[in-house]
Amino acid sequence: MSSIKNYVQLIGNVGQEPTVTNLESGKKVARLSLATNENYKDGKGEKRTDTNWHTVVAWGKVADIIEKFVDRGREIGITGKLKTRSYTTDDGNQRHVTEVVANEVLLLNGNPNK
Repeated sequence: MSSIKNYVQLIGNVGQEPTVTNLESGKKVARLSLATNENYKDGKGEKRTDTNWHTVVAWGKVADIIEKFVDRGREIGITGKLKTRSYTTDDGNQRHVTEVVANEVLLLNGNPNK
């Protein structure tokens, strides 16, 4: 039961080209935005789509897969956990960011851009 305490599973489309960074420590990190859509009918019976954007961060081997196979527009599945962090901007404002830290990526439906 403890494995589902902080568990996220998303399927969506990559919004922009992932950025991959090789850190001085030798670790690799990939960042991408993922759009998920929820379709529903409003009170008038008209079809609507609600799009949510998620920031995804991946490390190590998962970052390698993203670097090699994931491009803008690609449909992917992600499993991972939510992580919130805080930082202070240059002008002294405190910011909070919630990200999905991916531990697995599933490549779906090929890449529509290729």
